[in-house]
Amino acid sequence: MTDIELKTRPISIDIEGMTCASCVSRVEKALLKVPSVTAASVNLATERATVQLADTSNVDALLKAIEKAGYTGKQTDHSQHMHGGHQHHDEDAGVLKRDVTIAAVLTLPLFVLEMGSHFFMDFHMALLSLVPQQALYIAYFVVASIVLFVPGWRFFKIGIPALLRGAPEMNSLVALGAGAAYLFSVVVTFAPQWLPAQTQYVYYESATVIVTLILVGRLLEALAKGRTGEAIQRLVREQAKTARVQRNGQTVELPIEQVVAGDIIVVRPGEKIATDGEIVDGQSNIDESMISGEPLPVSKGVGALVVGGTLNTSGSFNFRATKVGGDTMLAQIIRMVEEAQGGKLPIQAVVDKITLWFVPAVIALAVATFGVWTIWGPEPAYVFGMVNAVAVLIIACPCAMGLATPTSIMVGTGRAAELGVLFRKSEALQQLRDVTVVAFDKTGTLTKGKPELTDIILDDDFEHDEVLALVAAVEARSEHPIGAAIVAAAEKAGLRLGEVTEFNSLPGRGVQARVDGRLVAIGAQRQFAHLDFADFDAATQKLADEGKTPVFAVIDDKLAAAIVVADTIKPSSKAVIAALHAKGIKTAMISGDNRRTAEAIARQLGIDEVRAEVLPAGKIEALNSLREGDRKVAYVGDGINDAPALAAADIGIAVGTGTDAAIESADVVLLGGDLKGVLDAIAVSRATMKNIWENLFWAFGYNVVLIPVAAGVLFPAFGILLSPMIGAGAMALSSVFVVGNAQRLRGVKGAKL
Repeated sequence: MTDIELKTRPISIDIEGMTCASCVSRVEKALLKVPSVTAASVNLATERATVQLADTSNVDALLKAIEKAGYTGKQTDHSQHMHGGHQHHDEDAGVLKRDVTIAAVLTLPLFVLEMGSHFFMDFHMALLSLVPQQALYIAYFVVASIVLFVPGWRFFKIGIPALLRGAPEMNSLVALGAGAAYLFSVVVTFAPQWLPAQTQYVYYESATVIVTLILVGRLLEALAKGRTGEAIQRLVREQAKTARVQRNGQTVELPIEQVVAGDIIVVRPGEKIATDGEIVDGQSNIDESMISGEPLPVSKGVGALVVGGTLNTSGSFNFRATKVGGDTMLAQIIRMVEEAQGGKLPIQAVVDKITLWFVPAVIALAVATFGVWTIWGPEPAYVFGMVNAVAVLIIACPCAMGLATPTSIMVGTGRAAELGVLFRKSEALQQLRDVTVVAFDKTGTLTKGKPELTDIILDDDFEHDEVLALVAAVEARSEHPIGAAIVAAAEKAGLRLGEVTEFNSLPGRGVQARVDGRLVAIGAQRQFAHLDFADFDAATQKLADEGKTPVFAVIDDKLAAAIVVADTIKPSSKAVIAALHAKGIKTAMISGDNRRTAEAIARQLGIDEVRAEVLPAGKIEALNSLREGDRKVAYVGDGINDAPALAAADIGIAVGTGTDAAIESADVVLLGGDLKGVLDAIAVSRATMKNIWENLFWAFGYNVVLIPVAAGVLFPAFGILLSPMIGAGAMALSSVFVVGNAQRLRGVKGAKL
C-alpha cells in the first residue's frame, strides 16, 4: 500500500444543479482532475459526491472544480441528518410546485386556443372573427415568453452555458428544443417576410407544453426522490431530541447536542433513550426492535448496555452516557446506510460511459434529422425538419438512464435497513445476488455462543429438581463455564440452593462438596471408575452422536445423573439453512471445533459441507476451498477470529451482536444477530438487481425505440410523425417511471420462518 493510500480520506460533497447522467460523468471528470484526488464517485439520486482525498485541506479546490463544471457544491454536513435530515428534495419539490402551477395556468389556455384552431375549423374562424391573427400571435408570444423565461428559465440558465462549454446535458436538449420552437414562432410573429407563406405557422404551444410537461416530470421525480430517502428519515426520527441530565446535583433537561460522554441521564417510562450508555441505577424493560427486530421488550438492570433511540417501556433508571453524537450506534447505522446509498454498483460504470456521449450524440442526430428533412422532405421541408429535430431533442431522456441504478440502490438499501440489514458497501447488493454458497462460522453464529444446560438424564432413584439443586449449589462455587450454565438453569427454575461445606476443586477432574450434609461430586466418567455406568450407556452413545459430552453427578457415592451443557443452536438456524437450500444456495460450516461435534451440528441443521478443526488463520484457506468451481461464497461470522474471513470472502456478512472488528471487516451487517437477516439480505439484493435491470431496460429501450420515431423513420411508410409535445410528455414519463419503479422495492418482504 502506498503512502497516498494510507493517508486518503473520504469527503462528501452535496451538489446542486445535476439533472442527468451526463452531469454525473462531467462532475466526476472535473473532480478527478484536482490534485490529491485518488477516486471520485457521484450519485445522481442522492445528489452527492464521495471523493477520496489525500490532502483534506484541498476541499476548496474540489468546490471550485465543481463550480467550473457548471454546478454548485458544498461539503456535506452529516450532523444535519441527526437533527432533522436532508431537506434538499423537499425544497426542490416546493419550488417546482410553484413553477408547475405558473406554467400550467399560462399554458392551458394557449394550448386550448391553438389546438382547438387546428382541429376545429369553426372554432378557428370564430376566434379570428373576435381577435385578429397578429394580435393573437402577440398574445401567444407574451404568454410563451413568461412560461419559457420564468418557470422554464432553469433550462436555459443551465443548458446554454453547458452547451457553450462543449459539455451539453439534459437541460441543453430542452433549451434547444423549446428554444427552437419559440424562436421560429417569434420570426413568424414579427418578421413573417423572412419565411415562405406556406411555412408561417407558430409553435408557441409546443414550446410551453414542452416546458410544462418536463417541469411536471421533474416535480414527480423530486417527490419520488424524497420518498427514496425515507428510510434514513425514519432512523433519524428515532433519536431523542432532549435528555434529562444530572448536573451539579440537579436534574436538567438539555438538547441532545449538549450531552457529553460520562453524563448521568435519567430515563422515565415511555421515554426514548437519548444516547448509548450503561445502566448505573434501576431496571426496566426496553423495546429494542429498532436495532434487533425483536418485538418483545428486553429486561435490563445495573450494568446492562442501552442504545440511543430505543424506547423505555416501563420502570425508571439512570445510565451513564458512553457514546454520544456521531459515535452512537444509531448514528453509525445512518452513516452506513448513507454510504451504501451513495455508492455505485459495477454495472453503473458502464451506464456512465454510455451517457457521457449520449447528449452530444442526440444533438448530432437532431442536426442530421433537420438536414435530411430539409433536403429530402416534403414542403414545407425545413418546417418538417425543425419540428422533427425538436422532437428528437425533447424525447431523448438521459435522466432515466442516470437514475436507473442509484434510485434502486437508495430504496433497496433503505428497505434493507428497515429489515435490520445494513449494506456497508453498495457493491454487495450486486454481488450477493450471485452467491452460490453461504458459509457460516459455528460458535455465536449458528449457535448462541453461550453454554446452556440441555439435558439431565436421571437414574431412577433421583428426581430432576433434587439433582439440579444439589449440583447447582456445588457449581455456584466453581468458575467453570459449565458450572455457570448449571447455576443459571437452577435459578431459572426457581430452585433453592442448599448450604455448601467442604468444597474442593480437583483440576482436570471436577468438583466435590457437601450440600446440606449430602456428598455431591461432579466430573467426567473416568473420575468414577468404581461405579457402574451400564444404565447410561445408551444415552451416552446418543449424546456422542449429537456431538455432546456429558459430565456425571454422583450423590452420596451413587450415580445420579448425566448432565449435558452445550452451546445450543439458535432457534432460527435450521429454518435459515432450509430456506437457503430452497433458493438453490449451498451451505457450509467452518468451525474450530472437533470434527465429531461440528459434523453433529451440521447434521442437525442440514448443512451441506463442513470444514472442522480450522484455526482462525486457516479460515481463508477453507473459504478458498469452497470457491473451487468458480463458486461465489458469502461468509457469515461474528467474532474477532472471523474478521480475516469476512474480509476475504466474496461477501462478508457480520452478525451485528458480534465484535467491532468483525463488523468493520464485513460488507453486510445483520443488526440484532438474527440469521434470518441473511435471507433478507439476499432477497433485497435479488429484488434490487431485478429492479435495476427493469429500469435500464426501460431507459435504454425507450430511447432506442422513440428517438428514431421522433426523427421520422415511420413517415415514409406510415405517414406518422411524433409531435414535440408528445415527446416532452414521454420524456417526463420515462424519468417518473424509473423512479416510481424503484419505489416498489419498499414492499420487499422480510423472510418468514
